[in-house]
Parts: sequence; structure tokens; C-alpha cells
Amino acid sequence: MPETQVLISFRDRGWKYGDGAFDMTRTFNGRAFRMKEHVERFYRSLRYLRLDPGMSPQEMIDISEEIVVRNEPLRAAAGDWWIAQRVSRGVDPIEGDEPGHVGPNVIVECAPLPLKARARLYRDGIDVWTPAHRRVGPDMLSPRAKSHNYLNMIVAEQTVKAHDADGWAILLDPQGNLAEGIGSNIFLVRDGKLFTPAEKYVLPGVSRQMTLDLAAKLGIPAVEGDLDLFDAANADEIFLTSTSLCIAGVRRFNGAAVGDGSAPGPVTKRLMDAYSAEVGCDFVQQYLDRLG
Repeated sequence: MPETQVLISFRDRGWKYGDGAFDMTRTFNGRAFRMKEHVERFYRSLRYLRLDPGMSPQEMIDISEEIVVRNEPLRAAAGDWWIAQRVSRGVDPIEGDEPGHVGPNVIVECAPLPLKARARLYRDGIDVWTPAHRRVGPDMLSPRAKSHNYLNMIVAEQTVKAHDADGWAILLDPQGNLAEGIGSNIFLVRDGKLFTPAEKYVLPGVSRQMTLDLAAKLGIPAVEGDLDLFDAANADEIFLTSTSLCIAGVRRFNGAAVGDGSAPGPVTKRLMDAYSAEVGCDFVQQYLDRLG
């Protein structure tokens, strides 16, 4: 149905408390990227939150793929889509109230990728900052669950946006190691090797795993573990991975040039090219074509 026809009670726990989970993938030329992996990760988040959407993972995949098919006539103007699955816990019952629906609310949505808004990132590179706010640790709420409560990262990102409207935030974990940003994982390159934070304090991104898979195919060594600001300051290259970005180079980290200041660097470029080949879409050019 059209977005304007979607009706959910203001008493829904997802709106009141952020009590819900979601996942999202993107399409490449109208084909969904690793839908099965995204939905499997989604159901891991749901199990952690003890949320039952009332349908199997395969049913969720089928509905998501149907959404892609139904919106295909609109894709030429949009370029490609974000496809998201969202589940909230629904409305708390009130004595005497008879709501039209009891139990979890389930939405599968389709929206255009922000190709124009982010096109310059592939021309200029990304500026990354580490805010003072730390990423919530697994002893409080597991970062590995993709819940609707993003306030930890939102408040941290506001600090960055206050002095650099175009900057991207990467939070540190409680021990001062690199963690993640809103929807993005970070990779460092040093001496031809890849380094990325371990899963303990980050959501294990599907695009992150895609990058690790490609690195293995290309013979690029990759290490998952603790990385601090010293490691970032001495990196030859830095890049971010995310569902929409895929891979995008970082030109400055906390105001200092990364390597020679060019982005992407040679190792990052190899991975970007391999990524494009794997998905059958030159995602970099797709963004650059939308430059104003």
C-alpha cells in the first residue's frame, strides 16, 4: 500500500520506547543484495529481543522480494532501493480498550537510496570523527542486535554534526577502541593488510562480511580485533562499509589526512572494484552519476 495509508497506533511500543528491531538491504539494478543473510540477521535480533513477528524467515524474504517486484516500474527514477523489514512489539493492552490489532506490527518498506545526497563522498572521500560518547557495551545492550533504539549513536553523531555538518561519526567502545557508526563499519589498511573491529561492540554488517569475503578471494590478509586511535592515526587507508555505501574511502580522520589524503587508496579501490563485479553493478559510478 502507499505509505500514506499505513496506520499504526501512537501507543505502539516501537514509537514509545524504541521497542522493536529492523534490518535493511539494498538493490543493485533492482536485485536485492544478500536478502537471505539480512533476514537471517534480522531474526537473530528478534530472538534476542524476544519478538515473534508471526511469520517465518522465508515468508519475510518472499514478502520483501514481492515489494521489490511491485516497485520495479518506479525504479528508473529512483536508481535503486533500500528494502527494510521492521517489527515492533505492538500496543500495550489497556483495560476496556479493543484495538484493531494486538501483537507485533510488521512492516516491509521500500525507499529510494540517497544516491544524490551521498554522491560527493565518492568524489571527495569521507571525513570521520570520533565523538566523546561511547558505544553501548554488550553488558548493557548488545550492539549486535539491530534495534529501533538508535539514541546512543544519534546523540553521539549530533556532537560531530555540530562542528562538521558533513562529518561521519565512528564511536569508540568503552575501552577506547574503534567500534562503529550509524549503519557503518570501519576498516583500516596498513602494510597491505585489512583491520576491522571484532563483533563484540559492533553490529556485524552484511557489507562488512562481503568485504571480508572479497579480501579472502583477493588474497588480502584481514584481521578482526581491537583497534584504537593510534592504529587509525597510522593507517595507510581507511574506509567505511554499509548497506547503501557498500565501500567508501575516508580522506580525513579526526581532522588529519589519512595516508596521502587521497580516497580511496589502492587497496580500498581493489575491494570496491571487486564488490562492483560481485554484485554486477558499478555502485561508485551509480553515485557519481547523481552529482549535482
